[in-house]
Amino acid sequence: MKLHTGKLYWPSTLPDAAEYPSLDRELRTEVLIVGGGVGGALCAYLLAERGIDAVLVESGRIAGGSTLASTGLLQYASDKMLTSMIHTFGEGPSVHFYRLSRKALERLKQIAGRLDGAARMTERGSLYLASSERDADSLREECEILQRFGFPAIWWSAGEIADRFSFRYPGAIYAEGDAEMNPYAFVHGLVQEAARLGGRIYEQSPMRGSEPGEGGRIRCRCGEGIVTARHVIWATGYETQQLKKERGAHLRATYVTVTEPAASLGGWFEQCLIWETARPYLYMRTTPDGRIIAGGLDEGLHGGRLPEGREIRQSDRLMAEIRRRFPDQNGLAASYAWGAVFGESRDGLPYIGPHPSYPGYYFLEGYGGNGTVCSMIAADMLVDELTGYRRDDMAIFSLTRSTKPAPAQRR
Repeated sequence: MKLHTGKLYWPSTLPDAAEYPSLDRELRTEVLIVGGGVGGALCAYLLAERGIDAVLVESGRIAGGSTLASTGLLQYASDKMLTSMIHTFGEGPSVHFYRLSRKALERLKQIAGRLDGAARMTERGSLYLASSERDADSLREECEILQRFGFPAIWWSAGEIADRFSFRYPGAIYAEGDAEMNPYAFVHGLVQEAARLGGRIYEQSPMRGSEPGEGGRIRCRCGEGIVTARHVIWATGYETQQLKKERGAHLRATYVTVTEPAASLGGWFEQCLIWETARPYLYMRTTPDGRIIAGGLDEGLHGGRLPEGREIRQSDRLMAEIRRRFPDQNGLAASYAWGAVFGESRDGLPYIGPHPSYPGYYFLEGYGGNGTVCSMIAADMLVDELTGYRRDDMAIFSLTRSTKPAPAQRR
């Protein structure tokens, strides 16, 4: 599956990224990790940190899949509001998921703090804008729910927004403690640290199949070699749909543009992350060298493939959205633009854990706009399970759960 098309920005920030050998021998290990994106890299790092022997194989280059197309916004809040989740799942599981997300965000910041250079993160506030007066009512209710359960959330009126930004909206939730990252550098930093701690890393080594081995192990054909493992973590992101199609998930096309460096970023309070309630989705952030990244405009993935060249037209639309909000950037031009495959689950939750049809396998599928945070949740859960710490709350993300929308609850 082709995961992105167009001109990507992140490789230009790390031109000397480390390379790893392809697998051409037979290995034995405790855990085989399939996938060299953020989910696989987090698992490799956490396992190495706990002294568990692990091998990571990537079909292409490390961080060369969906990681390259990520915009690197990290937020505790999900695409699906906590209010909506409570209506669907009830208060207990919904609040627990949001608390897991907030904890995962803090974990990501802690881990990045141990890495070097561009792999580190920058803490940012987050502005969630109500795109209409009607949306302002539901967003204000969301703010009250978040505050009730102790999450960082402040309501800003139209006047308070206008005092800090060069645009007007009827209201917004402002939250401190979110972050932005360079996803390509972060994954490379994680993998390098995992390798330093004893993890074995292989690129250009696609998983070609598996069969039962001796003693309940799994014998996997990877690249030109064989890996025999007690457990397999499948962390191939949206490409997992080709192995095991989730009935409750679907793939879409999303688009990103990155501008040239701006002379200044006036009218943008503390360069916070910006997103809004309107659909198609739209969000914005800045980079350390003063560029603006804007993404969204999601649409159907017609024929199951990304349309070549579509990112050029969508980049023009995203640039118009930037200029509409920041009129002082009217002369700013786009330097990079790409389209990417994006996956969502019907109920707004990731898929994490085992599957009865794949004994010995654990799946990590961080569907949704907060995929990196969900990948952190998943990596923590899976590594806990594999090292003897039972995670009963993993059932929330079961691969066999029903994702049909529940009937609306009366309030």
